[in-house]
Amino acid sequence: MTGDSKLQDISCEENNISSRGSKAQVPLLKVNNCNSVKFGSESCFGAINSEHPDNKQSQGKIVQSVIPKNRYPVSDLPLIYFTQWVKDVFNVDLSTKNVSVSLPRSEDLPEPKLEPEFLLVCAGFFSALEALGLSHSLSGVDRLVRAHGHTLNDMFMLREGHFPRIPDLVVWPGCHDDVVKLVQLAHTYDVVLIPFGGGTSVSGAVSCPSNDPRTILSLDTSQMNRILWVDKDNLVACCESGIVGQDLERQLQEQGLTTGHEPDSYEFSSLGGWVATRASGMKKNVYGNIEDLLVNVRMVTPTGVLQKQCRGPRVSCGPDFNHIVMGSEGTLGVITEVILKVRPLPSCKKYGSIVFPNFECGVLCMREIARQRCQPASIRLMDNEQFKFGQALRPVPSYLGLMLDALKKFYITTIKKFDMDTMCVATLLFEGDHRQVATQENKIYEIVVKFGGIPAGEKNGERGYMLTFVIAYIRVGSMFTVIIEPLGIQHFMISCRVTQTYDVGSCVYFYFGFKWTGLSDPLGVYESLEARAREEILASWRIIISPSWCWQDEGPLVPKTGFRHWSTSVPSHQKQP
Repeated sequence: MTGDSKLQDISCEENNISSRGSKAQVPLLKVNNCNSVKFGSESCFGAINSEHPDNKQSQGKIVQSVIPKNRYPVSDLPLIYFTQWVKDVFNVDLSTKNVSVSLPRSEDLPEPKLEPEFLLVCAGFFSALEALGLSHSLSGVDRLVRAHGHTLNDMFMLREGHFPRIPDLVVWPGCHDDVVKLVQLAHTYDVVLIPFGGGTSVSGAVSCPSNDPRTILSLDTSQMNRILWVDKDNLVACCESGIVGQDLERQLQEQGLTTGHEPDSYEFSSLGGWVATRASGMKKNVYGNIEDLLVNVRMVTPTGVLQKQCRGPRVSCGPDFNHIVMGSEGTLGVITEVILKVRPLPSCKKYGSIVFPNFECGVLCMREIARQRCQPASIRLMDNEQFKFGQALRPVPSYLGLMLDALKKFYITTIKKFDMDTMCVATLLFEGDHRQVATQENKIYEIVVKFGGIPAGEKNGERGYMLTFVIAYIRVGSMFTVIIEPLGIQHFMISCRVTQTYDVGSCVYFYFGFKWTGLSDPLGVYESLEARAREEILASWRIIISPSWCWQDEGPLVPKTGFRHWSTSVPSHQKQP
């Protein structure tokens, strides 16, 4: 949203906003009268009140970053290294507050689209909607929350501008039959339906076309959040599409089961969204991506319900409608129910980490692990820039911790001769029974040695895996780029990580962040960089998978800074550029 203190006026408690209730939770940014910057479940990104005397650097106070309690192991711990990293990389003056636009009043938001020539039609539609008894709202805040996802453009508009068009109303169906009735009603009255799940869309799929004269309805699936049944014999479960990933996992784990599907956004994204976007999970090496987990799906369309009439493990006759639904992103219909595979919870879960002298050694090692098909549940390789960024996200250690850190650094740099400016790290997660994990560990670490890698411990691996989720709160998004200086960008960060490996290639995320102070059109600069990035990737015979988790923020920790990241597929036979 914005960094303005007026946002405190729309706290979840004051407006009865619940993430699974009739209104979706509004990400809230807090201005804290202290010398710390908070971000987390309530504060997506913190703001410093520079007017408070404790925030003036001239008084020698240390500006700290803090993640709220009860979410991650680093919660409620001061992250002064991260604060310093931001200052060093982006040349940020933390005593300067970045003022964003305040939350618009309801009367300032676009009015519901009820053109005179459609008044009679709309009256008929609303009468029919009332007759269905479905919860709905014309509230400006309810409509605004569902007008955007998490694209860079969305974040910029929230903080610096306004949306020319937002949904005209929001409806909360409670089950599949409600959706059938609602879709039929919308079809009858020529009303546009945009499905809305967890709100983490990065493709622009929930954006409203400003030039469409019709009424636009946001169909919020948050009330369709139940597990309908679980078949433990055949290891499948049927769930409503609006259930959020972490809720789904918690309820399944209470029964000793898991889907194993864990995209970066699983704390907030919905099951229906996973199917609609053909999502990939961090543990796909063991459990598969969503296309491997999906058994059956129900999708309501204007002409009827699309679903297979059986839920067997495989059908060899006719086209597979599941593959029509996956990746459709709401363009063909509304996903209401999903049957997916589940597995018993693994008896052993173990983390690991590996330090490589450089990124090339790490990439070659990951390729060999993939070639031998011995990947653990998750294996991710970070380049040197991300390694340093991860180090910045560590809390202040104790005196003993400082001693241990010094010994580790001495061993790596003096004995093993690793360069701190080129070394990189891979994080690993093993899942299975104890014998499987032990066997897999031994095999992988044997391969690692051949490429100059050094096992770096389980604790570092667990911390690296956890940071995948923490980073979302810091609003680190990204992009791959080829030209910077001619556009007037002076302070920036470029990095990448190999996030998935396959038999025929890998998935690489490229990160790019820049400080945009002094740029008259930062969004235009970003879009220019994005276009050049696409050209460069495609010219190298790579395939753009998705503009994923394209978060952007220009809050006080990184004033006037734009971020985004792209994921791209690299065929295994192609040489690294």
